[in-house]
Amino acid sequence: MSHNDRQMNGQHRPNSILDQFELPPAKKGKQRLARLRTAWRESWEEGSFLYQRWEELFQARHASWHEVANWIKTAALFGGLSLLVLMLDAAGDIASATLKGLSDVPATSAGDGSGLWGTIDHPVRVFLADQAAHLSVAPAALYAFWQLTGLLGLVGGFFGNAGARIAWTLWGLASLAMIWHAAPAGGRAAATGLAALMWALASIFALRGLTLRPIVHNHPPQYQFSPALHLHVTTPAPTPAGDDFGDEPDNVHQLQQH
Repeated sequence: MSHNDRQMNGQHRPNSILDQFELPPAKKGKQRLARLRTAWRESWEEGSFLYQRWEELFQARHASWHEVANWIKTAALFGGLSLLVLMLDAAGDIASATLKGLSDVPATSAGDGSGLWGTIDHPVRVFLADQAAHLSVAPAALYAFWQLTGLLGLVGGFFGNAGARIAWTLWGLASLAMIWHAAPAGGRAAATGLAALMWALASIFALRGLTLRPIVHNHPPQYQFSPALHLHVTTPAPTPAGDDFGDEPDNVHQLQQH
């Protein structure tokens, strides 16, 4: 047994310097935490990683999409897609619950169609019930879908959505066709005309702000053209006073001598 391997007080004596100066677990945790704090402070110094990312995020408010940093674009696109998926999932659940609730109501529960609304609603129920007999779908489901389409078209058209307004127009025309087909023969014209009037009144809200006049946008020109005529005239340089006789021909000098 070597000198370092001797036992003292029944314990093995360490063989290396590292084992002699090994810190307790508590002190290791404190040093690790101190290093993390130091690294966090250094990362916020000017020119460091987190400082630059914060500057890019601060400048993104006043910059265009092409000037924004790539990591901000990626985060925005990922967040937008995630939000869209959540909204579509929630909308699907809401639509499913709404259709299920509306399907619980019998499609032909309006009796004989008495009343102002029953005059319009009862022929639609009867038409959908007759058509559902030839389809693999319940009459209540068809009626619920008809109600939901009209509601979404009315609400979406009120907020100016073009697709919702198209759906509202098609829904109204289909409703008039169903009423004309299923209404009693003696009051068919009256029922269809009453439905058209109620549809026109509801269209005041669904087609709010819609106009058939062309919209003309008069924008001032960004560059103004000012025509101007510029004439460039080159004037001869003045002749010095002492050079007047120097430019005369030789025969003039000869005449002066005679």
